[in-house]
Amino acid sequence: MGLQILFDSSEEGKDPGLGIIPGKVRRFQSEPNITIPHMGWNQLELTQPDVLLWQNLPANPWVYFVHSYYVDPVDPKVRAATITHGSQTVTAAIARDNLMAVQFHPEKSSTIGLQMLSNFVSQLPSKIAA
Repeated sequence: MGLQILFDSSEEGKDPGLGIIPGKVRRFQSEPNITIPHMGWNQLELTQPDVLLWQNLPANPWVYFVHSYYVDPVDPKVRAATITHGSQTVTAAIARDNLMAVQFHPEKSSTIGLQMLSNFVSQLPSKIAA
């Protein structure tokens, strides 16, 4: 919910989001041979390869998802990573200035997720990190 709450609105409910990132949360469209919710591993396509979270990661890292919805930002430049589920390519992470958020679960994404969390913590001021 952290990523999704940053957006204007959602197909999941009627309440507005925070509107920090213009766009909408959308439900995956049904199609043959895909499951919704999307549960499992998928490879990221890093559309902003220089984002802090991606430091020291291999190309197209595998991460773990559990979701039925994805974010659809108005400005495509905020997309930091995408995935393809079935025939649908959707936003998996966003980054703008010092704001970063992901749709997947880094805490369930093995050593890749641990590296992302380490990358994030390494940027915290020393008073907070201690």
